Amino acid sequence: MSLILFFAFLLGVPVIDQITKLIVDANMTLGQTIPLWEDVFHITYIHNEGAAMGMLSGHRWVFLVLSTAAIIAITAYVIYVRKKIAPLEALSFGMIAGGGIGNMIDRTFYGETLFDGAVIDFFDFRAFSFWKWIFNVADIAVCVGVGLYALTVIMAEVKDYQKRKAKAALSIGEEHEETTEESHD
Repeated sequence: MSLILFFAFLLGVPVIDQITKLIVDANMTLGQTIPLWEDVFHITYIHNEGAAMGMLSGHRWVFLVLSTAAIIAITAYVIYVRKKIAPLEALSFGMIAGGGIGNMIDRTFYGETLFDGAVIDFFDFRAFSFWKWIFNVADIAVCVGVGLYALTVIMAEVKDYQKRKAKAALSIGEEHEETTEESHD
């Protein structure tokens, strides 16, 4: 089940991402903004030549190489541990890798030449003065996937802590029984 969930998101996220980007590209001009909720949420069509938040613009090859390596590593890991991976973990990895694929498609094909493209971003939240970034479905998938993975790690640590605590309590109880038995002798 986990493997199916992983591949559903690995393939589904880029499809949804590309459909939304094609809709924006076909119906808006670069730089155009459409307020859906004035000063809170707009659709603003931009090209992002860098990574998240426009960092490292002009270094697309770095993102292509790193994204490719990460997607291959995540997929190999999920296939390797397929019987042991929890559904939430598989979902998180599928979202991260699927989001990476969505943005890689842009960097590969949405430029004047192959591998010279920019990522299409359009979700523009303006409700907070500190928030200046415009993003897309792939970015959301990566961020939510990382958050879900962090949650799985925290949940595993809590479960492990509870087991250790229960084991310690059990061993203290056993020691107490032994001491009580010795005092009766």
